[in-house]
Amino acid sequence: MKGLASKAQDGIEFERSGVDIRDIIKVLFLITMKLSHRVQVSVAGILWMVCAAPGIVSGQTAGPSPVAAHALTAAQVVDEMQGHNLARAAALKHYHSVRHYAVEYRGFAAKIAAQMEVDADYEVGSGKTFRIISQSGSKLLIDKVLKRLLESETDASKQHSTDLTSANYNFKLAGMENVEGRAAYVLMVEPLTDNKYLYRGKIWVDATDFALARIEASPAKNPSFWISSTAIHHRYLKTGSFWLPAKNESDTDVRLGGKAVLTIDYGTYQVDPGAPLVAGGN
Repeated sequence: MKGLASKAQDGIEFERSGVDIRDIIKVLFLITMKLSHRVQVSVAGILWMVCAAPGIVSGQTAGPSPVAAHALTAAQVVDEMQGHNLARAAALKHYHSVRHYAVEYRGFAAKIAAQMEVDADYEVGSGKTFRIISQSGSKLLIDKVLKRLLESETDASKQHSTDLTSANYNFKLAGMENVEGRAAYVLMVEPLTDNKYLYRGKIWVDATDFALARIEASPAKNPSFWISSTAIHHRYLKTGSFWLPAKNESDTDVRLGGKAVLTIDYGTYQVDPGAPLVAGGN
């Protein structure tokens, strides 16, 4: 009876909002999944968030100083990032972390939220496995959004039409900035087509390791009539010899009022590099 009451209450909240917030949140998750997939697969050949591979591995070789960095073109930075990441990703054999997913919609008199703690494991050769540790909040969001998000991650590795490459984007070097105390190239990215799973905005590439450090972007095409705008904030941190996703936040403004927010905290990683890291790059 409690489950039925929860479903009924969810239905009342959705009706009050005037839109089917489930579809809005699904789109929000799809954007986040595709974002992580583009970044990881395109530059490393191995996906962190939505397929078999666990992330981007940082380099061991010394990189350019901030002064010398300006001598590189945007194309050279992208090539270096891709080359370094291919070598680094090959060294990563296993990881473990506990992720925290949270999604919330606020609008009119409605507030809908759900949370989930997930034990995530990656093993080279077999891919990723997930085990739900705990869950709370809206049963609809848990069953129809959060659980489906986990189920769909392995399928996303088959998609390559949204990779962060020159085939899908124009890159323009905008300068140098510090990210967490480290020098980074700032690149403006502009999609070549209005694909709703591509994005436009800025990326920060670590100047020493040629690893993605930060993303601030929005979808190239509005993915839904009900969405007026979406802002994506994604950060990576260096863990040992690896650059791995640290936190993602996606903020979506709903056209008829309200806001949906997705956050993913990737937790603390336990990483097993099963092979010596070989310097990559061009």
